[in-house]
Amino acid sequence: MPGRSFKNKLSLGSFNRIHQRTASVKSFGIPLIPYKNSLPSDLDIFSVSGNEPEFDDDSGGGSFDDLNIFEIIDMHGSQDSTSSTLPAPVVQNRLSQCSIAKNRRDDENDASAMVKLKKHLLTEVDGDQSTAPLSVYCFMTGFIDSVTFSAIFVWCAFQTGNSLQLALALARLFSGQHDHSFHIADRQALCSVLTFIFGAFIGRIGDKLGCKTRLWLALGTFIQTLFTMAAAIAIWQSHQGSVADARANPAWTNVASFVCVGFLSASMGLQGIMGKRVNTQFTTTVVLTTTWCELMADPKLFDIRRMVISRDHKIMAIASLFFGGFIGRALIDNIGSAATLGIGAGIRLIVSAWWLFIPEKPAGK
Repeated sequence: MPGRSFKNKLSLGSFNRIHQRTASVKSFGIPLIPYKNSLPSDLDIFSVSGNEPEFDDDSGGGSFDDLNIFEIIDMHGSQDSTSSTLPAPVVQNRLSQCSIAKNRRDDENDASAMVKLKKHLLTEVDGDQSTAPLSVYCFMTGFIDSVTFSAIFVWCAFQTGNSLQLALALARLFSGQHDHSFHIADRQALCSVLTFIFGAFIGRIGDKLGCKTRLWLALGTFIQTLFTMAAAIAIWQSHQGSVADARANPAWTNVASFVCVGFLSASMGLQGIMGKRVNTQFTTTVVLTTTWCELMADPKLFDIRRMVISRDHKIMAIASLFFGGFIGRALIDNIGSAATLGIGAGIRLIVSAWWLFIPEKPAGK
C-alpha cells in the first residue's frame, strides 16, 4: 500500500513526536489542515501504538523531521473567511439600558402620582373654605323647587309641607263626606317624600368613603347631576306644560312627570344629607325654617361692624335660595321646565368638579 510504504519511510522517533502532538490536538477536537504540496490528500493519518515495533527500512536514512507540514488551527485566534465562527454574545447596548432605566422611572412616577391623587381625593375639605359650593347648593334648592311648585304645587326639597299634606289626605277619609279618592296632588306629594328618603339613604355611602372627603363630595354632587338630567329628560318626554293654572289643575299628570318628581326629590335628599355632614352654618342647605330661627337667635345678629360667620353664612344661605327661586321661575317662563332643569344639571356638574379644588382641613382643626 502506498500509505504503508510511506509509513515505513518515517523514523519512529520523528513519527512518535508527530503522533503525540496530533493525538493531543485531536483530543481537543482541533482539526489538522495540511499545507499546500505537503502530504497526499488520499493519505490517512493514523495513530501509532507505543508498542509497535520500529521500522527502519529506509535505505536512504531519510527521516520525517519536518514537523511544520501540519498547521494547528488556533480556535482562539483569527481564522479565514471560509471557517465557521461562533455567534457573538448578546450584549445589551447602552440604549436598551437607558430604556429600562427610563421605564423604571416612569413606573415609579406613575405610582407616586397615583398615591398623591388618592391622598388628594381622600383628604377632608375645610368647612370654612366650602362657602361657595354650599351657597350653590342653597341656590339649587330654590331653583329646583321653583320648577316643581310652578307645575304641581309640590316642594321637592321642603318635605314638611308634603308630609303634612299626606296627613290631611289621610284625615279626609274620616270626614263627613267620606272622600276615598287618592288625589293626584297627594300622590305627587307621596312620590316626593318617598324618593327624598331614598336619596338621603344614598347619602350614607359617604360614611364609607368619608363624608367630608373630596372624593365623596364630588361623587355625590355628580350623582345629583345625573338625577337632575334624568328628570329633565323625563319631563321633556312627557310633552306637558310647565306652569299650572290652579292647584286643582296641575300641569304634570302622566307617568313621566312622576318620574321627574321622583328624580328631583332624590337629588334634593342626597344634597340635604351631604350638606348636613359637612357641618357648617349652611346646615342641610334644603330647609330654611331652622336657619331662620338660628339667625334670629344669634347673639351677634346686630354686630354689623365686623364679620360674624355664624350670622353671615346663614344670611348667604337664605339669599342664595331666594335668588335660585327667582332665576328658576324666570327661566321657566322663557324656555320651559325641561330646558331649565338641563341648566340646573350643568350647574351641578360644575359644583361636582369644584369640590376637588376646595382646600383641605388644617391639621388639628
